[in-house]
Amino acid sequence: MITLHLENTIHDYDAWKAAFDRYDRARQDHHVLGHRISRPADDPTTVYVDLDFESRSDAAAFVQVLEKIWQTPRSAAVSSAHTAPQLRTLDEQRVTAVPA
Repeated sequence: MITLHLENTIHDYDAWKAAFDRYDRARQDHHVLGHRISRPADDPTTVYVDLDFESRSDAAAFVQVLEKIWQTPRSAAVSSAHTAPQLRTLDEQRVTAVPA
């Protein structure tokens, strides 16, 4: 599995997340299998996004989609910077149950 790792500097998480959610269909249409969003506990202006793909070519093609999204006024309103996306190989993903 290939993960496309993104780092964003944002203004407001709730506004950014609402904008991110509006592109759910675009992610589905471009073969995104799943995503993870994380943030540093002490930095409310940074968001990390990992998008999972079956193939490297699908992940690389999605970078072009992201570049178009980032040029929209909606994106500019919620983000102030993006680092260059990184393609990463996901070797292992382990999910453990948390006791209730």
